[in-house]
Amino acid sequence: MKGPNPNVTVTTEVDYCPFCRRSRTLRREERHLGGLVRTMVSCETCHQTLSSTMSPAPEAASEAAAEAPAAEPVAAAPTPKPEPAAKPAGKKAATAEKAASPRKPASPTRKPSAKKGK
Repeated sequence: MKGPNPNVTVTTEVDYCPFCRRSRTLRREERHLGGLVRTMVSCETCHQTLSSTMSPAPEAASEAAAEAPAAEPVAAAPTPKPEPAAKPAGKKAATAEKAASPRKPASPTRKPSAKKGK
């Protein structure tokens, strides 16, 4: 029988905790969320989270990645990329016009008005 949450992998290791300022047991939880893996490293003693990251799931651990190649065949040889076409000069001309246009002078800053005393 599978556990209640098969998508969580928990490991422990002894390493330095900067909050406790000594070697402690650190807990690493890896939660598989579809194509992503959330990894959290926390101290078992002070319960501070030392690291929390989201990354793509490795192909070996992801069940969805194992099914995807069966659904779509992948080309064996990569196709060569065509040479990029010459870009139109429109962007450069617009940028040159912006640089050449005179800017408005900055408006003077408002001074706070004097408060009337009661």
